[in-house]
Amino acid sequence: MGLQEKSETFLELMGNTHLRSQTAAYLQEKAALFIRYITDSDFQLANLPVLDFSALKFRERDQLEAIFQFWRNPDPQAFQIKQLWDLRLRQYLGTRYDSRRGVCDWDLTMKLHEHGATTINFHEFFHWRNTGMAFEMREAVYDVPNKTLASGRLMRHKGELMPARGYWGDITTGPYITFGVEAEDPSLLKTINGHPSKNAQEISLQNITALLYELRYHARYNPSAPSEEGKDDDDDLQSGGDCTVLCATKGLPATEDVRVHFLPLDCLPELHHKAKYQQLFNLFFFSCGMVHYLKPNLSLVSAPKATLIVELTNFLPDLSKEQISEFSSRVTGLARDAEFVPVEKTDKKPFLLFQLGDQEVGDNPCEIIQPEMEVPDP
Repeated sequence: MGLQEKSETFLELMGNTHLRSQTAAYLQEKAALFIRYITDSDFQLANLPVLDFSALKFRERDQLEAIFQFWRNPDPQAFQIKQLWDLRLRQYLGTRYDSRRGVCDWDLTMKLHEHGATTINFHEFFHWRNTGMAFEMREAVYDVPNKTLASGRLMRHKGELMPARGYWGDITTGPYITFGVEAEDPSLLKTINGHPSKNAQEISLQNITALLYELRYHARYNPSAPSEEGKDDDDDLQSGGDCTVLCATKGLPATEDVRVHFLPLDCLPELHHKAKYQQLFNLFFFSCGMVHYLKPNLSLVSAPKATLIVELTNFLPDLSKEQISEFSSRVTGLARDAEFVPVEKTDKKPFLLFQLGDQEVGDNPCEIIQPEMEVPDP
């Protein structure tokens, strides 16, 4: 799979309720591989040693296997996302459903644009709000439900709690703010007559392309340079058993100094009780929905001068300016209770940055969380 196709596939899986048939086939193929990774530790260590699942509980491994089995299921009726999306939209908007175009315009202009997401235009935002389709970069048919968007809940039925599968994800903000509102390349953010020259979909594609290129080649991406990718990783696939498996080394980035450890979902409140985690972590990231885990005992597992990044609620259209400000103040208080002090004071950015310490520090968070280093040539 080439770099362009990789980038489009990534965005398609991340932001679309429906996939192209070839993307759905790719997902089913990889789901089979993921099942083997999670159930066969010897195979995983031989083929993907950068990941470490040893801390996961058996129940969590079983749950992951069940999720991947669902992804591998080719039956399109197993997840009727079109109906689920419309149902969520009707429940959310209520009597405003027939006026959803105007609601969408208000949320985009008065909420998202107000907080800096000006690259998102109305056409793409309304199309996503209405259909759940954010990235349609090809003139192709997108008709296979994206099962990676499914989630489970316990629902009460006739007085009993029953497991149910549905869609309870985002229907208000959209996936564009993840990769589509900022860019290192200033040409992507140019304006013409006061309007962005590139939309959020185009910026997202180039940002993801650059990210994947730099992971693969350890060099800065130059979109104007001749392509170096040629045939890429999936040409090195080998058939093995009932699923396709990757070669042990072909196409994988060098990761001798990197190991990604997966921890149990409910581990954070208990980490400080284990000696191996004492003063271990240099960087923490909390989404706005997880700040209730920001407790004073976080300082016990923080390395000296550790950095804490907390996502704010700036891009949640349902919140007022007062609620957004109150949330920011609450986060600052929780961070102080954990002995973290602000790195910079601003309400314009969608994140707050803190550092473990007794006194407030400078204004440049990059000096803390991203020390300079030389990037090796590919």
